Amino acid sequence: MGNFTLGRYIPLDSPIHRMDPRAKISAMLVVLIAIFFPAGWIGYGIIFAVVASVIIAARLSFRYILRSMKPMMFMMVFLLVINSLVMKTGTPLFTLGSFTLYSDAVLQTLYIVVRLLLMIMITTCLTATTKPLDMTLGIEDLLKPFEKIHVPSHEIAMLISIALRFIPDLIDETNRIIKAQESRGVDLKEGKFSERIMAILSLVVPLFVSAFQRAEDLANAMEARGYAPGEKRTRYKVLKMETRDHLLLAGAFLLLGTMIWLAYFR
Repeated sequence: MGNFTLGRYIPLDSPIHRMDPRAKISAMLVVLIAIFFPAGWIGYGIIFAVVASVIIAARLSFRYILRSMKPMMFMMVFLLVINSLVMKTGTPLFTLGSFTLYSDAVLQTLYIVVRLLLMIMITTCLTATTKPLDMTLGIEDLLKPFEKIHVPSHEIAMLISIALRFIPDLIDETNRIIKAQESRGVDLKEGKFSERIMAILSLVVPLFVSAFQRAEDLANAMEARGYAPGEKRTRYKVLKMETRDHLLLAGAFLLLGTMIWLAYFR
């Protein structure tokens, strides 16, 4: 769990850090849409090159980004097993008794894995380069048009920001509980399956108690500072789009157009 990096802000001085959060969030959504177009390996290669360029511009370490992908290894293996059992098309690659592994199962799994990895890279880059407060302001401004149909944009933005902010804290708390349980003789890695399940369940109660305590402390702190949902609020920081922000959005839409062309018109 120490490899989980989503939601952690890395305070660096880079052009990506200084960009408007609305531009970064919008660009991320556009690129996520582009990922789901069947543009083939060429398209995924282009997206990877673009995302890697953004990571370099943000002065982030690729090792840090790759750490966020390790918790997904179980899902990738699970997808390979399911596709191997379900898909029976393509060229036979491996046969063991009555079981045969086909090329389409491997290719389909690779497509899903690459998409997941690209999405993790993009979202990790966003949270690592955007302060939680800026994230809240950006989401709130993007949801402003929906206030005409009575959508509480500020409350939704606050909830998303708090959720992202508390992911690293909960991971750290889980690690502390694991170490405390291990110091008391609880073995979470060995033993029978039922014993390991019971050991894991021993983490659930203290983790929930800690999470509710954090939530109560946060609620009390917000009430003490006069926070009232639904009330009209003023801002100390006013967001302003600059040329670099418009260029980022233009690049994201250009990437989306390229994926559409590769998928349907090539």
